[in-house]
Amino acid sequence: MPHGELIASDNGARKPTVEDIPKAWKVLSEVMDPEVPVISVVDLGIVRTVSWEDGHLQVEITPTYSGCPATEVIEHDIRCALEGAGYRAPRLSQRLTPAWTTDWITDAGREALRQYGIAPPSGSSSKRSLLGEPLQITCPICGSEHTERLSQFGSTACKSLYRCIECREPFDYFKCI
Repeated sequence: MPHGELIASDNGARKPTVEDIPKAWKVLSEVMDPEVPVISVVDLGIVRTVSWEDGHLQVEITPTYSGCPATEVIEHDIRCALEGAGYRAPRLSQRLTPAWTTDWITDAGREALRQYGIAPPSGSSSKRSLLGEPLQITCPICGSEHTERLSQFGSTACKSLYRCIECREPFDYFKCI
């Protein structure tokens, strides 16, 4: 190659097949959140779009909040899972608007949280619910509504620490954001 000639690479770009997008969603549905390893990044609602652009799979994610320490780990796990499934050089990008909300957690995700012992978000993130009556948090262990908040912050910043008055067990509540 002559001096000064550029080497161009498409990093494995190719035309998509009809199976690529559904297969990618399936792969992503198996990537678990590193802080709560029973809920996938899809059920958590942080995967916003999956598309094919310029010969590569493009995945947009919205972090649960801008300071979430797990964001880089999640991106790494997504990239590894997609590459392991045969997608060469998948492109990940962050979409910060609209901001992530607990309203995006799927019903399956909420049930996974409950089964894991974390009370899922109660109510909605709308301002109207924030100005209404105090939340009634149901114990994910025994189902009692007789609970009390022990601390505004739980094991992570996105959770509060509660205790059930009936079964006396402490549990995390995934805050409504």
